[in-house]
Amino acid sequence: MNLSNIVIILDHPDESRNIGAACRAMANNDISELRIVGNKSDYDIEHIHVLAIHAGEIFDKAKFYNSIKEATADCAICAGTTRRRGKKRGKLLLPEEFADMANQISTGSTKESGGRVAVIFGNERTGLTDEQLDECNLGVTIPSSDNFGSLNLSHAVQIMSYHLFRKNLETQHNTYRGYTPLTLKRIDQTVAEITDNMKKIGFFKMPGREDMENFWRNILSRACLSEGEAQYLEKTFSKMAGLAAKNSAKNDPQET
Repeated sequence: MNLSNIVIILDHPDESRNIGAACRAMANNDISELRIVGNKSDYDIEHIHVLAIHAGEIFDKAKFYNSIKEATADCAICAGTTRRRGKKRGKLLLPEEFADMANQISTGSTKESGGRVAVIFGNERTGLTDEQLDECNLGVTIPSSDNFGSLNLSHAVQIMSYHLFRKNLETQHNTYRGYTPLTLKRIDQTVAEITDNMKKIGFFKMPGREDMENFWRNILSRACLSEGEAQYLEKTFSKMAGLAAKNSAKNDPQET
């Protein structure tokens, strides 16, 4: 596990004090990169620092974004945390299962390499909506009581951060994995290449493209592709489209 590649993202948090407590939870577990979807001017910095205690620097260095997709563009994978299950939410990992995945992705050939892993937490009142979860590659759930299942934002950050920290303690003496997975921004280029070529061969109409793009984005991010693997996929789909066009021309009676 490379904890320097772990990114905690808070999507439009309501309460300034919860941000401060989340910073303290991160510092407890050697995680230091905080990103917030929202406007910095909406929060009371003094209240944040009071609850952060000696971890206020994490907020001071935090970056602000307009969307989850923008905040995770340089990450290899992003996981949305949710308590609610539903048809659109798919299979949800447990924190320890996610920590295993994060360990594989965050660890590169050196201490400075590896892919960034983002963990996204929703607003305290609503959590992550289905639309926000659609911007994530997978979901993680923290089991809690059926009678009172809602966790405080900072408590959820603490639990997820602790599992990642524990996995780091287990693996810090292991050898490095050997390559840095692609960022989601780079994966989007491969997804565009794949779906462009699928459209050329008539695989789907335009209304079906978004679902296909989401499918490939989620699959490829979880696969932790290398640059060489992405290029191989792109060439494969490009060649398929080329062969399909060539065969179509041969079979077209107007061409003979």
